[in-house]
Amino acid sequence: MAKPAVPSAKKTALLLTGGGARAAYQVGVLKALAEHYPRASPIPFKIISGTSAGAINGAGIACYASCFQLGVKKIESVWRNFHTNQVYYSDYPRLSWHLLSSFFSAFQADYANKKPVSVFDNKPLKQLLTRILDLQRIDRNIMNGYLSSFSVTASCYNNGDSITFFQSDHASEWRRAKRCGQRTLLGVHHLMASAAIPIMFPSVRIHQQYFGDGSVNQLAPLSAPIHLGADKILIIGVADPRKSAARHQLLHHPDLATVSGHLLDTVFTDTLNFDLERMQRINRNVETLQQHQIKTDLKPVDSFIINPSQNFNQLASEHFLSLPLAVRTLLRTMGIRQHSDSSLASYLLFEQSYTSRLIELGYHDGLAQMDALLQFLADDH
Repeated sequence: MAKPAVPSAKKTALLLTGGGARAAYQVGVLKALAEHYPRASPIPFKIISGTSAGAINGAGIACYASCFQLGVKKIESVWRNFHTNQVYYSDYPRLSWHLLSSFFSAFQADYANKKPVSVFDNKPLKQLLTRILDLQRIDRNIMNGYLSSFSVTASCYNNGDSITFFQSDHASEWRRAKRCGQRTLLGVHHLMASAAIPIMFPSVRIHQQYFGDGSVNQLAPLSAPIHLGADKILIIGVADPRKSAARHQLLHHPDLATVSGHLLDTVFTDTLNFDLERMQRINRNVETLQQHQIKTDLKPVDSFIINPSQNFNQLASEHFLSLPLAVRTLLRTMGIRQHSDSSLASYLLFEQSYTSRLIELGYHDGLAQMDALLQFLADDH
């Protein structure tokens, strides 16, 4: 077993991206990492930034910042015992009623009392998060020095901005083009807003604005940890790096299922890759300026990314039949079946057989890169 990382003098951030049920993969990677630290060791991250389902995982880790292994065990227990009805209503009566309500609400003229429109009703998720997360612990962990900052990013439907809500010991609010950071006391409603996948789940009202999934309009996923003071960022993504190679030729026009899956893939993965390329260019420019002894306010930020080694769509097809019958019926009306081209099922399959498989995948992927990962976390240079 590799040696535990010696704490770095640099401030390290953990960035957890979105992806619905795919976020179970992140738990596996964190489990592999936690096993390489002493049992009572605090988390090796001073900053945690999460988006969508990644924000929920991040909240679980932040609540137990004083004990890394305990925090991972808590969220692993939830993901390993997941059922779809813990996230959204998946029985015929309530699913049908919600769809009818959403349909009639779309034509309602009384905007003041208009209900949010969505395919699924995710009230069960709110009840689950309220029961298992004591978010007041985050503030205590910040005051006790186990954590410096925790942030949750959501997309504002009012103006299209990407809003990062954060708690921190010292970080200031920021404003950039189409994104900003707002200091606040984080609650379950912020997590629900960040994880509200467009169309699938209803928007969430915070004060006088309406929010949806944080991956939408998130032009700079690395912005939050950098503004919160990160020198290094560990990124646990949910994108298959080989999906472009595995893509086959379409023999017909893409149907609704294929298009919807493609849109979700774009929302959850593409902007992160672009932002990483931009950060690498900035790092090279900063290095050049330093070599010529030219002063700059910019600083280099190191990154380490772990992505799945297997295709999520293939794994989802193997566990598709574990979805509740009512959900499978609805997906079939959209053209989604067990072996469809669409990746939509891989985001909605909150069943323990699938999520446990993703945890195992993340665990083995984490172990495969553990030496490099521990070196990254310990490296002061």
